[in-house]
Amino acid sequence: MFQEIPKEKPETPILDLINSPKDLGNFTPRELKKLANEIRAFLLHTIGKTGGHLGAGLGVVELTISLLKVFDPQKDKIIWDVGHQSYPYKILTGRKDFMHLLRKPDGIAPFPNMQESRYDHFGTGHSSTSISAALGLRLANPRDKGGRNIISVIGDGALTAGMAFEALNHAASLQSDLLVILNDNAMSISKNVGGITNYLTSPPGDVGRENNLRKTSANLPKNFFTEMGFKYRGPIDGHNIPDLLNALDLEKKDVGPRILHIKTVKGKGYKPSEIDPTRSHAISKIEPKNTKTGETWSHIFGEWLCSKAASHLEIVAITPAMKEGSGLSKFSEQFPKRFFDVGIAEQHAVTFAAGMAAGGLFPVVAIYSTFLQRAFDQVIHDVAIQKLKVMFVADRAGLVEDGPTHSGVFDISFSRIVPNMIVMVPSSESTLKEMLDLGCSHDGPSIVRYPRGVPENKGKEARVELGKGVLLKEGKRVAILNFGALMNEAREAATLENYSVADMRFVKPIDQELIKKLASTHELLVTLEENTVLGGAGSAVLEVISSNGIKIETMSVAIPDSFIQQDSPNKMREVSGLTRDQILGAIGSKLTEISNPC
Repeated sequence: MFQEIPKEKPETPILDLINSPKDLGNFTPRELKKLANEIRAFLLHTIGKTGGHLGAGLGVVELTISLLKVFDPQKDKIIWDVGHQSYPYKILTGRKDFMHLLRKPDGIAPFPNMQESRYDHFGTGHSSTSISAALGLRLANPRDKGGRNIISVIGDGALTAGMAFEALNHAASLQSDLLVILNDNAMSISKNVGGITNYLTSPPGDVGRENNLRKTSANLPKNFFTEMGFKYRGPIDGHNIPDLLNALDLEKKDVGPRILHIKTVKGKGYKPSEIDPTRSHAISKIEPKNTKTGETWSHIFGEWLCSKAASHLEIVAITPAMKEGSGLSKFSEQFPKRFFDVGIAEQHAVTFAAGMAAGGLFPVVAIYSTFLQRAFDQVIHDVAIQKLKVMFVADRAGLVEDGPTHSGVFDISFSRIVPNMIVMVPSSESTLKEMLDLGCSHDGPSIVRYPRGVPENKGKEARVELGKGVLLKEGKRVAILNFGALMNEAREAATLENYSVADMRFVKPIDQELIKKLASTHELLVTLEENTVLGGAGSAVLEVISSNGIKIETMSVAIPDSFIQQDSPNKMREVSGLTRDQILGAIGSKLTEISNPC
């Protein structure tokens, strides 16, 4: 049991001998147990240096070892749901010498990636996709045509999403030859919730009992999965390598849709993680320390919500397994009957909110931008069409170090096309609070989006009015129209070259009058946003210019039409051309082009 993250690289004599999964065949179960301890030490040390998802990987070390000893991952296809738990798999499939490059440019991805390794058979990032993908792979590679084993590893947290049940239902109806390993640790990011979770806490039989190891279809324990049409084995101890090897060997010989249910401990072997698996779900690198101080965007939102809810009894808060990350821990403690963690179920979260709104409550849905994508249909169909008063708080908007699966760079584009939706982009703590107030008073749907971390813009701005931007600095030739948290870059660029700068605040309704005014007094309008260039705030400004027949040169500074690969957020912004100097360089080139059209 590790009490702290090792600062020095640990000794790993057995792990050092493993360069591919085939090397595992040389070790006894006793040696494999020692290997598990070495992997945990190696993983703790590495993640301490790079940052990344910690708890899930620590919990599946023995499972990973056993899977790779029983199956051949070059031929058998192992699909890891979400991918938080895939670090030990990466270590044992030829990538341990590159783990120090986790989340670095051209380094190891934080999730399975088909371009990274022949052992990664499907890319993941968002939850609850593994059974669907595995079923598709099964049908594309049937056993009777030489296809090998197809294995989906899914956690009990991911199992709460409707997509997982859709896939289970389909697999059962087809009677597909598919092994689903249910990694049950009673956790998602937060403590897992819901009826399925309650059911899994007391399934038939005792963990590790031999009578739960299925021998024939005649002695199947009757439960939810068998009633659906799956063969069931378990639950077994997911940290007992001999039991895992035995169970997996039996599953390898069996056919049809089948469930292997294992019990694990998230953060296994690292005492702080076992005590508080939520806090250790993902960690930042230990060195160097983060020097930024102040309250985060999430914390500011959480404090606002608690304050507002005290006098507005109709306010309820909803989150899909993001209580801590979205700043709702305090609210859940102060208002437990008005707080709803629906588990990893984004679509349900939105329509659930719509039902609450139809019943007279005011739901505030706190959700990461990247996960709001999953409920786009529900936002349109169940909220916006009915003009229901629901406020979406899109945290982690913009670029994040986990790369394209988790960067929230599409929310402006998809939210602004939805009728009846107000789209707000705060640039500071004060504008965030006022926009939240506005969403609270608005009789219809709204969205507020902001990035991870601490607000960098500390300026004092004029009060927020619906659909109104503010001219912060009046300069010459160029007007920078900032949408959101890149205000510091906009201010600095404008100051250095005596350009004008406006805080636009709203993507929808957009301030047409301010755009017209700036277009009449400048040679060039430059829009700035941390959203994809296609369909974003820049597109909204161009629509205003086009519809009003305005003659003005324009330029959109935004994330290009490509997936920005993993790196630090600052480096990803640099790749996207969003730094101050890059903005100035792009403006300079555009002005030269305007001055010399030929």
